[in-house]
Amino acid sequence: MESSRQVICEKRTYSREFHSHQHDFGQFLFPLQGSLEIHTDLQKLNLSEDTFFYIPPDFTHLYRSTDRNEFLILDIPTHYLQGKTESMYLKLDQQWSSIRFLLLEEAGSHQGGLNELTRYVAQKLQKSLSPSITYLHQHYKRPIKKETLAEIEHYHPVYYSAWFKEKTGKSPKAYISELRMNEAKRLLIGTSWSISSISEEVGFENVSSFTRWFTSSEGISPKAYRKMNIG
Repeated sequence: MESSRQVICEKRTYSREFHSHQHDFGQFLFPLQGSLEIHTDLQKLNLSEDTFFYIPPDFTHLYRSTDRNEFLILDIPTHYLQGKTESMYLKLDQQWSSIRFLLLEEAGSHQGGLNELTRYVAQKLQKSLSPSITYLHQHYKRPIKKETLAEIEHYHPVYYSAWFKEKTGKSPKAYISELRMNEAKRLLIGTSWSISSISEEVGFENVSSFTRWFTSSEGISPKAYRKMNIG
């Protein structure tokens, strides 16, 4: 097992042969050039230049690169991590691209600026939603298959359900239903939209299905809920 008591930020390259290890610190891998194949007990990933990966402490993984490659690596001692214990496979959006740029500026440095930046990165990690949950928040108004969500996380669908329940306390179906209900209540109270328009907005094919669903969940019809809350 590899060990690190200090923050390390540097560029690294990887060989074509598979290697397996774990370490007692967290690690970010940001592709700069080429790709990296990573295997864990539950995932098979291919990191490319528009993605990155967080590896938690004590997490066994195999890795190799079959092309010319360069990666920016950030090793984070556990006292920065506040208990974040799961891997995270994420898209390199604008914010994370900016973070990568700042880390590149600090690569090889052992100055206080790197430690402060690492603390910020660790805090952002705590707030980051897993990609499939982000997808749910963006698309919950449309039908979503469990297989689609599992594929986003690179998990087997059977394992994904257990992972999701452990992470959120709900099944994917219940989580989606809660998102729809929260939006329906917001629209009922905060807009003058018709019940039919609201039902369509939150993903129901007809108003009768929406009314049955809402009444079954809340014990009151959408019309009565609106009247009760806005008078």
